[in-house]
Amino acid sequence: MEVDRIDGRTPNQLRPLACSRNVLNRAHGSASWSQGDTKVLAAVYGPKAGTKKNESPEKACIEVIWKPKTGQIGKMEKEYEMILKRTLQSITLLNVNPNTTTSLIIQVVHDDGALLPCAINAACAAFVDAGIPLKHLAVAICCGLVESGYVILDPTKLEEQKMKAFAYLVFPNSALSVRPEGSAEVKDEPLEHGIITSVTQGAMAVDDYFHCLERGRATSEKMSAFLRRSLQPQIPS
Repeated sequence: MEVDRIDGRTPNQLRPLACSRNVLNRAHGSASWSQGDTKVLAAVYGPKAGTKKNESPEKACIEVIWKPKTGQIGKMEKEYEMILKRTLQSITLLNVNPNTTTSLIIQVVHDDGALLPCAINAACAAFVDAGIPLKHLAVAICCGLVESGYVILDPTKLEEQKMKAFAYLVFPNSALSVRPEGSAEVKDEPLEHGIITSVTQGAMAVDDYFHCLERGRATSEKMSAFLRRSLQPQIPS
């Protein structure tokens, strides 16, 4: 059974992707990421000396600040900050710059669905732009479960409102580390079938979750290829 989508996409089809690096002059690293009409700006400041309270000085500290398009930050945005922080901690080589703090500011430009995955993708691109040493890149995808039990990828805001449940999934881009020249080698874990972050909302059966995982992983390869192309050094014409 096929699902009719308002914008005419197939269930597995993503909205058009767009990514730009170095979009903010005063940040140490920055990126914009768009999926359809959802757009997020990410700015990285640091690493700066010293860590935040309750953080280990033996590792680098990551601070995430979420800025909504309008209004004050709420419970959901606080949760997004925590998910982003834990995701970035998982992909960052925290032992390279101990006793430092790197701040990430997420500015929502427009939310038309799949906002958190869009922010994670923007953050990853901004970390690369800032030269933060990473174990590997990561790509995030939203999988939505409709009432009929069918899975759709990258839902719009209108589609999200009709979802029975959805999963935010973050996959490793590749097993190759992204490190500055001269940094110490760190042995990579096998990442072929790995997952970095998994967050579900709503009632979802185990079989439905694994279906989301399967569809998300298959599509992550296309997103990974797009991210790698977007992060290639810009050669002046």
